[in-house]
Amino acid sequence: MSAVATETVTARRYQSYARPLWRRALLTREMAIIAILFLVIVVSLIAVPNFDSPLTVTYLLRDIAPILLIALPMTLIIITEEIDLSVASIVGLSSVMTGILTQAGLPFPVAAILAILVGTVAGAFNGFLVTVVGLPSLAVTIGTLALFRGIAVGLLGTTAITDFPEEWTDLAKANIPGTPVPVIMIPFVVLAIVFAILLHFTPFGRSLYAIGLNKEAAHFSGIDVGRTKFLLFVMSGAVSGFAGVYFTLLYSNARGDNAMGMELQVIAAVLLGGVSIFGGRGALHGVIAGVLLIGILGSALRLAGVTSDIINVITGVLLILSVVSASLLAWVHRRQSAAIGKRRGRRAAASAPTL
Repeated sequence: MSAVATETVTARRYQSYARPLWRRALLTREMAIIAILFLVIVVSLIAVPNFDSPLTVTYLLRDIAPILLIALPMTLIIITEEIDLSVASIVGLSSVMTGILTQAGLPFPVAAILAILVGTVAGAFNGFLVTVVGLPSLAVTIGTLALFRGIAVGLLGTTAITDFPEEWTDLAKANIPGTPVPVIMIPFVVLAIVFAILLHFTPFGRSLYAIGLNKEAAHFSGIDVGRTKFLLFVMSGAVSGFAGVYFTLLYSNARGDNAMGMELQVIAAVLLGGVSIFGGRGALHGVIAGVLLIGILGSALRLAGVTSDIINVITGVLLILSVVSASLLAWVHRRQSAAIGKRRGRRAAASAPTL
């Protein structure tokens, strides 16, 4: 059985390498999303008033920064055919912890580190339930979504903490000198490079694709599937904790309901960026383009006077089209592969010597 599974994974993983290099590099879902992103930018620059103002760029990047951050570990998780729906609740919980610890008199850097640690522990709890207990990640993270949010709301109730050191809130809102780009883009770029190297240029990254394609075959090839998935959930919790600290400083507000619904925005952007919900496929440059596409499209539509309800409908349609198109392309590819196999079989039978 393991030999058959290994052969299936190998075939699924390397069949695209039969195509020329330029087709593998350019004719991909990721490049299609990047092309659509550039098209939306060009149209918005032409048709939307004030879209090209530095203030628009600043507010756009500030707003999508938490989504960009959380999308990095979420990409790796979904590639392994798992999911984490609790990320926004971890953002809210770490935000509350940042406020409570700062209010208690701790220096803000210490409070921030402890809040990130709380997010890391929350991610480890998810990983434990998924990899050790053996529960499905969808069910686990739906449960912890409510659990972590309930703890966050329970700690503060309906109150909010708004008193934070001014030098830190100013830093969260500051731009890189001489540009409209917020400072938060610096740690994002660093993390994006780290995650890109980890995913695309290391044996660890290759093991993630193998797990997503066939976890049994990955196990028999020597990959510690449980430990790998556990580490991914820990990463997700840590990055979500960091996003919670940034969210708190950006809005100078620690509340239990902070980032409510953000998990859906993250997952929508990851899937739109070309990551397969069935695992085994995806790339970080497509995911980053997906986040930017949703953010820029929403910003342009708001500037054009479109209501938030219509923007949500458009985003939902884009997500559905991305999933449907992926399934359609996979179906076409399977039909083509089957047809090629039949033709090769007929040629082999025709050329076989007759006795």
